[in-house]
Amino acid sequence: MQPPSVSNDPLIAAFPAELAGDAQAVLAVMPASRFESLNPFSVVVGGQQVTIPGRLYNDEPSADAVRSLSARQRQLLHCLYSRHCDGRVRQRHLEQLVGSADPWVVPFVVQLVGEYVLEILVVIRDGLRDLATPGARGHLAYGTFVADNLAFFARTQRRVVSYWACYYRAAYASFRGYPGCALLDLLRSAASDITEHPLPNLTPSAGTRVHGYR
Repeated sequence: MQPPSVSNDPLIAAFPAELAGDAQAVLAVMPASRFESLNPFSVVVGGQQVTIPGRLYNDEPSADAVRSLSARQRQLLHCLYSRHCDGRVRQRHLEQLVGSADPWVVPFVVQLVGEYVLEILVVIRDGLRDLATPGARGHLAYGTFVADNLAFFARTQRRVVSYWACYYRAAYASFRGYPGCALLDLLRSAASDITEHPLPNLTPSAGTRVHGYR
């Protein structure tokens, strides 16, 4: 029996069109999803709109299946599983991605900046070592992505503040000490170098009372 076609799978739209063949190869080794992917979000990557799942419910493929993929295809697989419903799975696949400056990787990493798992924020902060270096590949890739997706980044800023206020104020009394704050500062700076003007800072200054962020 022939396996079902994945050519029309909506997850192919998570990557630019030129990666469709690689995305199909990845989907062919992924177990079927237990539930429909939830809350997709759209962003622009290299001038193309892509639609990325908010959460993924597929079990992970076997190690042999992963080894059968090319290096690029494994990268796309790690991108998709960084959207997994299990935070430990997200972190494990993020760790394989965060050193890449390929533009289709960037939205998966930035989305995780706006989520609630502190350990994932630390992985991103430690992994984006060249984000603060003007002219470095990461600085250019992340700066360009944020500049092309200002509304998405504004929402990300608000979510970082909201999760800090809800879950992490006991550990980080000041937002300035929270790992998500440092990442937002670096992303704003990189994007400002692309746009040649400062981006709005939607995070609280020291001593500001925080409420109503989402």
